[in-house]
Amino acid sequence: MLSESSSFVKGVVLGGAFCMLVTLLGHIKLGHGTKAHHHEHHHIQAPNKEDVLNLSEGERVELSKSIRVYCIILVKPKDLGHWAAVKETWSKHCDKVEFYSSENVKVFESVALNTNDMWAMMRKAYKITYERYKDEFNWFFLAYPTTFAIIENLKYFLLKKDASQPFYIGHTVKSGDLEYVDGEGGIVLSIESLRRLSRVLEDSDRCPEQGGMIWKLAEDKQLAICLKYTGVFAENAEDSEGKDVFNTKSVGALIKEAMSTHPQQVVDGCCSDMAITFSGLAPNHMHVMMYGVYRLRPYGHTYNDALVFLPPADSDND
Repeated sequence: MLSESSSFVKGVVLGGAFCMLVTLLGHIKLGHGTKAHHHEHHHIQAPNKEDVLNLSEGERVELSKSIRVYCIILVKPKDLGHWAAVKETWSKHCDKVEFYSSENVKVFESVALNTNDMWAMMRKAYKITYERYKDEFNWFFLAYPTTFAIIENLKYFLLKKDASQPFYIGHTVKSGDLEYVDGEGGIVLSIESLRRLSRVLEDSDRCPEQGGMIWKLAEDKQLAICLKYTGVFAENAEDSEGKDVFNTKSVGALIKEAMSTHPQQVVDGCCSDMAITFSGLAPNHMHVMMYGVYRLRPYGHTYNDALVFLPPADSDND
């Protein structure tokens, strides 16, 4: 009897392992038999400041007005403190921001998605966004409530990028054969990428709502898999010196790392001057970031930026 029981357990374990291997291989080989072209991952950089200075005043104004960013913030009721902080700080600088919540929350206005699953939330948020705003905005920035973003730096980074091309930008990570944008640092899609995504979201074979593996993949990985089927690939965003501009850690964490690895050059070793996001922030830290980024100014010092990105006319931002 003991021998039979042991054989049964072994059979269950081996069968499960085989099934897991089959589903994993199915995802690793994704793209075979599709029309997606071979793509070498590459890094994309912010525009050269000299190139911007060479533009006429009229060209600069037109460029600054042409980049319209719609911000998607995925939230849950447990995030109320972060939700309030994002609402009161950096999100005011988006051309439009909407909070997409897992359920209806009375204290804050949001788009209720009626699901607690992060991948299902992300899918629904992108579908609603495309249906409502495909003709109004050309860039779409998705963030979690622990992320702090500097939208003006994002607009500067996107300055010479063509939104009619399939851009999928952020802090890239490699997991096996899959390269994806880490959601912690924020995810940027061009209107063309969002258009392609909206189509593949309707394909339950290529982009299932529940995923096709035994174990659950994180939503940012699921997004990369779906986009890969449409020929859209993750691209790492960097400044002109090759430093990451989408950060998956807080400023404090990055400074601590720099103090350990570059003790003589802590600031240079830490972060880009044109950083777009930092992540893992507590609500009070967001207010501190807001003070440092937007309010603190040395008296008598003037800034000679070639472009000015004005916030929405009805915004009460800093």
